[in-house]
Amino acid sequence: MLRRETLPRVLLLLAALVFFSANTVYFFEDGGQEILASVDTSCHFDFDNVRDKGPYLNVKSAILVNYENGEVVYTKNPEKTRPVASLTKLVSAMVILDHGVDLNQTEKITKEDARRSSRSRLRVGFEMSLIDLMHSSLMCSDNRATRALARATCGSIEEFTREMNAKVKSLGLDNTIFYEPTGLDERNVSTAHEIAKILHYAYDYDLIREITSKRYHRAKIVNRKNSFRQMGNTNRLIYSPYKVLGGKTGYIIEADYCLATLLQNKEGEMLTLVVLGAPGDKIRFKEARKLANWGFRQV
Repeated sequence: MLRRETLPRVLLLLAALVFFSANTVYFFEDGGQEILASVDTSCHFDFDNVRDKGPYLNVKSAILVNYENGEVVYTKNPEKTRPVASLTKLVSAMVILDHGVDLNQTEKITKEDARRSSRSRLRVGFEMSLIDLMHSSLMCSDNRATRALARATCGSIEEFTREMNAKVKSLGLDNTIFYEPTGLDERNVSTAHEIAKILHYAYDYDLIREITSKRYHRAKIVNRKNSFRQMGNTNRLIYSPYKVLGGKTGYIIEADYCLATLLQNKEGEMLTLVVLGAPGDKIRFKEARKLANWGFRQV
């Protein structure tokens, strides 16, 4: 029999057990700063009913999933590890939002941000709010914006990348690894299967859904009088008959052209679509649309 004075202690332990069983994980920065990251690892896909026959796709790997029930409808080399280019930025955005940083604060684009950053409309010295940098990172795939966000979040690219890898590990994604937050490094790799899961987890973030489903956004350069940058979404399926609920494009030479997107048809059915390694920009969207057209006839 429990003594009365020990009962509160037992109840406290039981409460702690329930709390941690709810898929909540704490990460600690050096120096003891506590960061709370809610981790729901319940995303599991059912491969039992993959269709025997599907469309031929001119891509290296692909997967199509019924978002509502997790049933995998189509696969092509879904477990093959490949460079994923700027699909990386979906995880970068999750890490930023996990930190709860004030997105109204501002950050300047530095020379280091601009070094080997690929094309960008953001000049060195531009000061922008973090929310506008998030739009630039996710909609335009801007690498300078992503680096500035990483610095503002963790103080360094190295620490930010460490947290990206901790994030995917906590989600059970064993074949995904990052060496930096933009996707420019070809060593940033994953699989079509795990990218689809990353997209599902990213879709749980209201802001990622909002930004990646927009067609346009107008960003302000706060230290330039009356200076703005108009941004357009690089996911061209946003102009298809389907509603884009979220997603990300990616390209580097080693990865070819990539796309991860969540689509909804007029009946409200939702499909998660990932294509990796398309040999051209237009081919990426042509093959993705072909897969979506076929997929919505299967669900």
